[in-house]
Amino acid sequence: MTEDPVPAAGPAPQPGSEPAHPAATGPAPQPALLDVRDLRVLFPITRGTVFRRTVGHVHAVDGVSLELAAAETVGLVGESGSGKTTLGRAIVGLIPPTSGTILFRGRPLDTKAGAGGVGGAGSRAERSQLQMVFQDPTASLDPKWRAGASIAEPLRVNHIGTRAERRERVRDLLEVVGLSPVHARRYPHELSGGQRQRVGLARALALNPAVIVADEAVSALDVSIRAQIINLLQHLQHELKLSYLFIAHDLAVVRHLSHRVAVMYLGQIVEQGGAADLYRDPRHPYTVSLLSAVPVPDPSAEARRERIILPGDPPNPASPPPGCRFHTRCWLREQLGGPERCAVEEPAPQRVSAGHSAACHFTDEVPGRAAGSAAGQTAGPAP
Repeated sequence: MTEDPVPAAGPAPQPGSEPAHPAATGPAPQPALLDVRDLRVLFPITRGTVFRRTVGHVHAVDGVSLELAAAETVGLVGESGSGKTTLGRAIVGLIPPTSGTILFRGRPLDTKAGAGGVGGAGSRAERSQLQMVFQDPTASLDPKWRAGASIAEPLRVNHIGTRAERRERVRDLLEVVGLSPVHARRYPHELSGGQRQRVGLARALALNPAVIVADEAVSALDVSIRAQIINLLQHLQHELKLSYLFIAHDLAVVRHLSHRVAVMYLGQIVEQGGAADLYRDPRHPYTVSLLSAVPVPDPSAEARRERIILPGDPPNPASPPPGCRFHTRCWLREQLGGPERCAVEEPAPQRVSAGHSAACHFTDEVPGRAAGSAAGQTAGPAP
């Protein structure tokens, strides 16, 4: 199947409007639309069949604080198992947090009432402002439902509009995401991967949300379709003033889309800052190692640079190591002779520059040449 083109972006931006490349300058500082404070999500480890008992916990998200402003995109990166998806699901209410606070427009969301964290009509209305686009567009759609029924489901559940009004809203949403009304009568297996992801995005837009959590929204698509979805996300953000929490592994895509970037490792944010600043001057050894894996389009530069390869796998989140959680794999600690402080003292976020912080005891020791790893320069020796 062929993909439908992205809808026209409307009038060209006027002088002084938001730049086309958000990572270059970023939006002006403004109050946080979404404020996550010290969020923790622990999953119990149980034993026994008849008499179950809790013997431990998996620290999926452990003390994460994050802000998201209006019309801003925050990229969330890290290895598989670092807690990115769990954090996104906890924010939208699909997983109840163990502790912590989620503020939306300055008001705390009820994270304790029910499995979905919804406590009353007010909280339900606020929760409708937080929507999610899932990684697998096939698994996120009911194979027995036509696309139009999936898009209309949020409207029906929230008792919005008559049946005729919901049908009209579905047609409008399909046009917004670059599909035609005829796609409303098709089943998921009759759509291409890009079309299915557009349907998922239309469903997320049904309730006019302010925040969309995009969990690996383009990773399951091929390169050409991925570019179309990325352009569509940018177009919708410009038109609808949406805020995105964009979860991804592809650091090149994250840099293209994001105003700010947060790096997660083993349930914690180890570095965050403006996209341009973080990519130019990473100050956490884990961020440096991630950037060293980003391909460089220049073959000669790619051949000259040295990739930082981390030894082993991330530690077990059920028993995270003491001190800095990255110290068991840290190439910088090895270069510094294995200081004991890394193994016994958990690092607090250190201010690098305005809006840029890194949770490392030795941020000033991170080699300056590591910042050039993503640009094709030598990134520093592997451990």
